[in-house]
Parts: sequence; C-alpha cells; structure tokens
Amino acid sequence: MNPTRLCLVRHGETAWNAERRIQGQLDVSLSAVGHAQARATANWLVREDFSAIYSSDLSRALHTAEAAAHLLKLPIGRQAALRERHYGVLQTLTYAEFERRHPEAYARFLAREETFALPGGGESLLQFADRVNRCIDAIVAAHTGGQVLIVTHGGVLDVLHRRACGKPLSLPRDFDIPNAGLNWLEVDRGRWSILSWAERGHLAETLDELPG
Repeated sequence: MNPTRLCLVRHGETAWNAERRIQGQLDVSLSAVGHAQARATANWLVREDFSAIYSSDLSRALHTAEAAAHLLKLPIGRQAALRERHYGVLQTLTYAEFERRHPEAYARFLAREETFALPGGGESLLQFADRVNRCIDAIVAAHTGGQVLIVTHGGVLDVLHRRACGKPLSLPRDFDIPNAGLNWLEVDRGRWSILSWAERGHLAETLDELPG
C-alpha cells in the first residue's frame, strides 16, 4: 500500500492578516496580495498529480483553492470542518485589542491551555484539534495511496504539524505558517511524517502573523 501524501496550504493573505486582526470563522475575503498568492500557488502546483482537492468553506480558503482547481481541473470538496478555530467574542479584534480588553483570556490563550474554551462560544484547543483530525482522517481514508491538496487555515496547520511531530498542543509554536505556503505531509499505515514545511519559493511575499 502506497502512503498518502497531503499538500496543506494556508489561504492567501487578507487585509485582516496584515492588521493582525482575528478572523476565526468570520468570512473575510482575500486581499489583492492574497489573490496574487493564490495564482502563484496554483501555477506552482499545476506540475503535481492530485487525486482530490478539499478546502475550508470560508471564502479566503475557497478562493485560494479555486485558483488551483481551475488549472488542475478538479472539483473542490468543501469542508466546514476545515475552518479556522472559533475565537468567540475575540473575532474582529486585533491581538493588541484582545490583550487589552480580555487580559485573563489572553494570558490563557498564550499559555496554550488545551481545555480553555475562548469566551463567547469559542473552541478550546482540544475541541478544535478533534474537529480537524476527524476531518483529515476521513480524507486520508477516502484517498489512501493518493495525493491530496487541502486548503485551510493557520490554526489547522498548527494542529497537523504537531500531530505529525508528536508535539502536544500546549507547547509554544516553533515553526512557520506563512500565507499560501506549501506544507507536505505523508501518512503511511497510520504513521504521520513531515516531508517539507513552509515552502514559499513560489511567493514574492508572505506573512506569518499568528501568535505562538
């Protein structure tokens, strides 16, 4: 049985990324820079052979995926489970505003407390990771031995990097998650490994504004 390869792509840049404003599950569109990144990513990936494309159903991810889907001539499987973490009342705030208005929640957020649910209906890290992993496991099971393109969000990539490395959710982040970067994972009979991470040679510019 051949291993399954996943190419994970964070969506292109939005104006809120540039402002360090928390998007969460709000539907924020790509900026002009983000659209250019989506096209550059699509042009780079056209040389690859994918069996399927999946995307978060939020427009910043979906529009990034659409650029590649057009060139690869594949449909997009929209998955709400690939959305970013729900940040509750913190959505629309910049990280500086988050720290000022909700200092206790901000401290617990930075400490990466796994069971701490963000106020106002937000998810805990454990809830978020469970949602993401269930979705990815279903995709891998549906395309065993194939190569799949998945366009999603920074938080989702954080969860999957840690899964592949065996690192707990509570550790500070020590890896990059740039907008429109390419991240390659392999799943071989249940064993996860990272083939390449945060490839950005196809991009003129890219951000990683996410906190650790």
